[in-house]
Amino acid sequence: MTIKQSFTADDIQVFLVSNLAKLLGVATDEIDVKEHLENYGLDSAQAMILVSNLEKLLGFQPSPLLLWHYPNIEALSQRLAEEVQEGSPVQDTTSSNAKAAPSVLNLGAEAVLDPTIHPGAASNVLVGEPKNIFLTGGTGFLGAFVIRELLQETKADIYCLVRAANAKEGKSKLQKNLQQYAIWQEEFNSRIIPIVGDLSQPLLGVGSEKFQILATNIDTIYHSGALLNYVFPYSALKAANVLGTQEVLRLACQIKVKPVHYVSSVAVFESTAYAGKVVKEQDEFNHWEGIYLGYSQTKWVAEKLVKIARDRGLPVTIHRPPLISGDSKTGICNTHDFINLMTKGCLQMGYFPDVDYMLDMSPVDYVSKAIVYLSRQKESIGKAFNLQHPQPASLKMLVEWIRSFGYSVEMIPYEKWQSELINNVSSVENPLYTLRPFLLERWSDEQLTIPDLYLQARRPHISCQDTLHALASSSIVCPPIDSQLFMTYTAYLIQSGFLNIA
Repeated sequence: MTIKQSFTADDIQVFLVSNLAKLLGVATDEIDVKEHLENYGLDSAQAMILVSNLEKLLGFQPSPLLLWHYPNIEALSQRLAEEVQEGSPVQDTTSSNAKAAPSVLNLGAEAVLDPTIHPGAASNVLVGEPKNIFLTGGTGFLGAFVIRELLQETKADIYCLVRAANAKEGKSKLQKNLQQYAIWQEEFNSRIIPIVGDLSQPLLGVGSEKFQILATNIDTIYHSGALLNYVFPYSALKAANVLGTQEVLRLACQIKVKPVHYVSSVAVFESTAYAGKVVKEQDEFNHWEGIYLGYSQTKWVAEKLVKIARDRGLPVTIHRPPLISGDSKTGICNTHDFINLMTKGCLQMGYFPDVDYMLDMSPVDYVSKAIVYLSRQKESIGKAFNLQHPQPASLKMLVEWIRSFGYSVEMIPYEKWQSELINNVSSVENPLYTLRPFLLERWSDEQLTIPDLYLQARRPHISCQDTLHALASSSIVCPPIDSQLFMTYTAYLIQSGFLNIA
């Protein structure tokens, strides 16, 4: 493409405001050009769409990391205008340092919990059946299903931390999120109570007075909230994912002790030290070397903080889901997640990469039911549970199923697939167009792409035997990844218009 020389910082700023508002589904006057982009909660797919739209406007592809190094629209617009005027854009003057940073960042040194966060000074009275539950992540996919389970399995009111202008807007966001997954029940309306705040702010953004009120009234905490973005580095995600977890632990220790049920991730075992090894639920994960993704790094540190609080006497349970797929009964899923976008994009290309991947995804209804059930067992306190699918399937199995459904696709070597992506995916009509920076950028000292990092040879074998044993006395079983599950998912994706059968 030829770089267009006529764009000013103001032109780019107007373009970014319009695009960001469209992505978030808000009016342009709700976008503050001085607001940190992190505070808008952009996920990976949205960040990639923004980058790809900029590429179409400017004629060159900015590095996704620019969204962090120039963190608000005003600063980003100015930097991009400078690149346009220079006529030979540099992707990001700091990007080489940014890519190297994860490999030298000492995550062990990051895992330090405020020494004042200690249950010793609080009243150590644990209620059997909670009356008031505090939950983070209620506007997310898993969070919505956890809310449903808590409403069905307890009689408690659910106080949900939500970013919003006021309580009315917060309640609306929570309700719309449940509705989009077809799990809203009007009878439970009065038991869902919005708490306007922000996971990335001190005291969860609620202020000291309300924080103390919550500390007094809340009986149990479910911490599912996190900023999920596979593009931003650790430094961009630390406030929400690490410091936010610290504030949740602070809340748990003040006034009275409140058990914390923390939703972590199997990503804590992404260190190359565990490649090819079996890791069990209660194993320590002291190795962080070779964890390159900023999101995975924050989950490693955050779970360490939870374990420090546990060692200080706070009752906790830790739940580690893998990638989460749709509801096994209805097929309803988050169509904007990476698996669905990749599947749709590869179908449009006609090619899947021939790589050794295992689909270790667990259906969201299984994950949410397991979390709530396990959290309510006294024997679970102090333990961790891997919610990994007990019988993962290969990517090749998915492709074979797709072929049996009438799609014409083939698997080609990864390098050839990348070439197809670069040369033949040239429109936002294909979701892979917006994911190209994510798929092609080389992030580690080894100059690996993100898909390289998830090859089976680089992955541990994650045991979930303790989890299956703990669930044995319940009716909760992880649905097998088979033709029936694929049919359920495919039917929903076609019915919703996400996929077509042409």
